[in-house]
Parts: sequence; structure tokens; C-alpha cells
Amino acid sequence: MGKDPRKAELPRAQTGAEPQLLLTSLLGDFWYWRDEHIPATALVRLLADFDVTSDGARAAMRRLVARGLLDTSRHGRTTAYGIPPRTSEVIVERTHRMLTFGTVAPEWDGQWTVVAFSVPEQARSLRTSLRSRLRVLGFAALYDGLWVSPHDLGTQAQELLRDLGIATATVLRCATVPGGPAEGDPVSAFDLTALTKEYRAFIDRYASVLDHLDAGRISPAEALRTRTELRVAWRNFPESDPDLPAVLLPQEWDRPRAQQVFVQIYDRLGPLAELRFRQILATVSPALAELASHHDSAAVAELYASLGDRRAHGDTPFERATRARRLDEVKRSGP
Repeated sequence: MGKDPRKAELPRAQTGAEPQLLLTSLLGDFWYWRDEHIPATALVRLLADFDVTSDGARAAMRRLVARGLLDTSRHGRTTAYGIPPRTSEVIVERTHRMLTFGTVAPEWDGQWTVVAFSVPEQARSLRTSLRSRLRVLGFAALYDGLWVSPHDLGTQAQELLRDLGIATATVLRCATVPGGPAEGDPVSAFDLTALTKEYRAFIDRYASVLDHLDAGRISPAEALRTRTELRVAWRNFPESDPDLPAVLLPQEWDRPRAQQVFVQIYDRLGPLAELRFRQILATVSPALAELASHHDSAAVAELYASLGDRRAHGDTPFERATRARRLDEVKRSGP
């Protein structure tokens, strides 16, 4: 039999996203600033749309509770889960950062932040910790003991060195010295070639979704799955991209196009994805289903502007877990 021309062939993740990440992404899209808890059965059915088994979904919920990223409650035999207090503000900030990242490259004052250090071979674990945490800050290694960033990160670097108890280090702010070899240019510390390939791969993978949207060939279930997987795929860029100043970027730089693809799809799939979220929730609780809502880039911008002094200060379980996950990813990526 031939393929149904009305059915969209949408991109799927080559490897399924971790159930915990899928669940926090789903709640972050449709349930933040809600105090109500969602029954576990409904969350299991939501994750089933992503080919997550019932056992895998329930294990993800338990782990998220253990990490302080979900609250739990029990009414009779029904276990339900919700977003902890203060987490909604963090979700708004992270979503706003995700949606606006890459819109404009930062200006530059021509100064580099340089961290030069010497850690003895016998203190290998300390050196590994220093390198990993410098990378999380946005530094890159020009040489083994010389790390650079075009951003003003001197204060953060000094705090890091004090935290690790490293005295044999110097933090500088200085301009590039002209006349050295290409390998000595601080820009060469950043692997922009690999990053460009990742942005192009993102565009190649998702640009066709816009054509399917224009043709009206995306179902609510496909919209929920694609929007969530799109969000999970894009979230890596604000963490891995050093966000170099415009004057340091290559001419062939695909981030602006990738950012446009991301935001357009995220916004346009919102209503359909919300419909699927409501459909699944309604099979367990029609009253709760009425409370679900999606947020597009304009709505998130308004929420972010309204936060005021309620913005996150780095002390919530969600923020601590995010830092720990990022540090673990950097350590596993190698030196």
C-alpha cells in the first residue's frame, strides 16, 4: 500500500530522550504556575506518546521526586505529581533564555578573559574539576593551562579558583596580541566548525516541519511529540555554544537560521500540542485538562518581564540539578 499523502513524515529523535527530561519538558511547556497535581496515570499516558513504557515513566517520576524536581501527593490509591514551589519562575527564565538565545550576537570590547593555571600531575582530579567547571562557565582551552573567553568572566573565574582552593593561577583581562601563529589566536580555542555542523543538522532535521504545518498535515499527537523533541534538541545549544561576539564569528554561520526554525516551529505547534496534552489528561481528569495551556515566545517574554525580584537566584533544586547535569555532561565529553 502507498503512503497516506495526508500523513506528515516528521523528524524523530535518533535516540529517545531520557524520560525524566521529556517529563520536565512537558510540564514546563503546559503546566508551570499550576499548583494542581497530575495523576501518575495521566503522566504515564503522556510519556507513552514518546514510546516510554509504563515502568520507565513511573521510574522517571520517582527519580524526579528524589531529586526535588517534582512534588508528590496521594489521595486514596491515586498518586499524583506537581511542580514544586519556586520552580515555575526558573522554568520561565530558562524557557525565555532558550527562545531568545542566538537572536543577536553580543558586541565585544576587544578584551579576553584569560585564566592561566598550574596544577601538579598528582592533583589530577583537581585539574579535571577545574577544567570541567571552566568549560561550564564558557571558557575554552587555548593550551593545557591557558583558558580563554571573550566575555567578562573574571569575577566568576576567581570565585571558581577560590572554591577549588587553587592558588597557582592568574586571571587576566587583556586584548589579543597581534602577530602570533593562527594556532595562538584565542578564537582557535573554540570549535566553531563542529558547532556549525550541528546547527546545519538541526535545520536539515526540522525545516521540513514548517512545510507540513503550511500544508495542515500535522496531527495533535505529532505536534506534541515534535514540539517536545524540538525543545529537547535545541536546549543543548545555549549550553554548548560559547556565544562569541559578532566580529569573531565565521561568515558561514547558521545559528540565526536555526534559531528562526526553532522559534517558528515552537510557536506554531503550540495550539495543536496543547490539544493533545489536554486530550490525554482528559482521559483521567477532564477538570485538570481544562487547566493546561501552552506558551509561545511572546507569552514567555511577558511572563519573564513580570518576574521582577522573583527571578531565580541559583538555590532551587531545579537549578542545582541543571548545573549538576551540565557538569556531568562536560566531564563525560572528555578533556
